[in-house]
Amino acid sequence: MKKENEKKMPKWVKILLIVIVIIVVIGIFGSTGNDSNENNKSNRENTSEVQSNGTTTSTEDSVPTEYKNALKKAESYSETMHMSKQGIYDQLTSEYGEQFSADAAQYAIDNMEADWNANALAKAKSYQETMNMSKQAIYDQLISEYGEKFTPEEAQYAINNLD
Repeated sequence: MKKENEKKMPKWVKILLIVIVIIVVIGIFGSTGNDSNENNKSNRENTSEVQSNGTTTSTEDSVPTEYKNALKKAESYSETMHMSKQGIYDQLTSEYGEQFSADAAQYAIDNMEADWNANALAKAKSYQETMNMSKQAIYDQLISEYGEKFTPEEAQYAINNLD
């Protein structure tokens, strides 16, 4: 028996969460991993730095493989699913998601290139076009801790730039 003071999640939020999970699964298993963006990211990671003694070392060597993998996965989530910074971090560390360490996930967030406003706008357009949601409902979904987890500023940018 449920307690009376438990918060009930609206039915539309439950349905939306199921849709998001399905999209995540499709995104994970449907990606080829061989596109030119992946190659560009690899080139970016292969930078070198000159040490004080004049020798050159690759920064790639000093970054653990787990961290590099978390970064690649984070960039994939951003580019294909237009997720928020917090949403990506949560997905990377989730026991039901990628199961990366908190340090690896934080490295990914700190080192990825993403336009969070553009991600919020892309997600907002998706809600507007596929679910016919109002601007207020989209805004609420974008900032919801049960939804997309964008910042209020990113969500407002998205709303302001919808058709």
